[in-house]
Amino acid sequence: MQECWRRVASREGRRCRCPGRSSTIRVTLGQVQKIASDSNPTLRQAEAEIRAAKARQQQAGLYPNPTVAYTGDEIRGGSVGGGKQGFFVQQTIVTGRKLGLSRDVFGRDVKLAEMEAEEQKMRVQSAVKMAFLRVLAAQELLDARRDMAAIAQDAAEPQRRLMNTGQADESEVLEAEVETQRARISARMQENTLREEWRSLAAVIGQPDLPLATVAGDLEKGWPELNEEEAVEAIAKESPAVRIADAAEVRAQTVLDRARREAIPDVQVRGGMEYNHELLGSVPFAKGWEGIAEVAVQIPLFNRNQGNVTAARADIDRAGQEKKRIALTLRERAASAIDQYANARLMALEYRDEMLPRAKKAYALMVEKYGQMLASYPRVLDTQRKLYELQIEYIAVLESAWTNGIALQGYLLTDGLEAPARPGEVDRPIRETNVPMPERTMSPRESMRNP
Repeated sequence: MQECWRRVASREGRRCRCPGRSSTIRVTLGQVQKIASDSNPTLRQAEAEIRAAKARQQQAGLYPNPTVAYTGDEIRGGSVGGGKQGFFVQQTIVTGRKLGLSRDVFGRDVKLAEMEAEEQKMRVQSAVKMAFLRVLAAQELLDARRDMAAIAQDAAEPQRRLMNTGQADESEVLEAEVETQRARISARMQENTLREEWRSLAAVIGQPDLPLATVAGDLEKGWPELNEEEAVEAIAKESPAVRIADAAEVRAQTVLDRARREAIPDVQVRGGMEYNHELLGSVPFAKGWEGIAEVAVQIPLFNRNQGNVTAARADIDRAGQEKKRIALTLRERAASAIDQYANARLMALEYRDEMLPRAKKAYALMVEKYGQMLASYPRVLDTQRKLYELQIEYIAVLESAWTNGIALQGYLLTDGLEAPARPGEVDRPIRETNVPMPERTMSPRESMRNP
């Protein structure tokens, strides 16, 4: 009896440990988020795109440079000179506020770049949270699977003793040893899973060489509580993708305004001085300096930029439909995440409030019977094994509830290493809703088959 309780207590109090991971250093979610804000390359890309957009806005509003040139006409050599030589300055005067509208167009790009940067921050934060929670779940699963392996080992030992006394045959011993090996393999595979999840977390925060460490947290505390209908409506109406689509429609209208002004001709002004070497009168004297001036405009007779105006109108129509497409796409993808979240939440509550309390009570009763010599030690171990199986399933559904809840709270922005889009990219609206498929909630039987 004392041996039984000693083993149980050691398992219940064991802290998560695995080779290469320190149990004294416990990394928090806030720490990894701080590292990600400093090291994730996509955030630096988003900042660089804002600077580039502002530079393009500045360039679009610059006035054309003047032209300074030499001019000559009817130049001839010999003893009798002639012709005209001089210089002129030419300047294009931009009319119709075209430069201001060009600045406005690129100013919309600056706004889009800033919105993309905010979206990228949300994407990185959600990705870090999900990766962190997966590491935490992997830690707890590793503890549970190691305990399962210890239980299997404890169950095999009595079978060997019984075989030595002739109370069990070799097949029962072999069966127990096979179960022990399966449990050990599951624990080893879970160690590999933990390392994989840690590498994913380290990559998302931008520190791929970060040494393996224990993360701090509790899967049972603070997991997302969402109203399903409100979550879908929030994603469809408040997502950064929707706001970016609104801004893109405004940009398309500004492009149309700019295209309409293109037909207003600019004014070409040229002025200068020429020295006229033509000799006049019986006493040859040159005419001397003469002024020149020209003013010209291009008559928009054939080309009134009508093609670009029509194209800009079509872009406005497309941008309006793009807003609808994005909202519908978000609803479609949110439906899948909501389904997975609802299933995981339902299962987690059932495990927490119904199944696990009953399993713990059954285990306590079995231990009590063992103390009264009314139950065998293998039966105690079998009850304990079933309890740990339920705990493993519970951890799996908690992980699914966390990851899907985080995805929904983060407007389905979950890929922290996807590069932010550049304003004006054709595929930008597609990328903004390009989220991975939500994690599928495993049934208890599936979670047991999956080491």
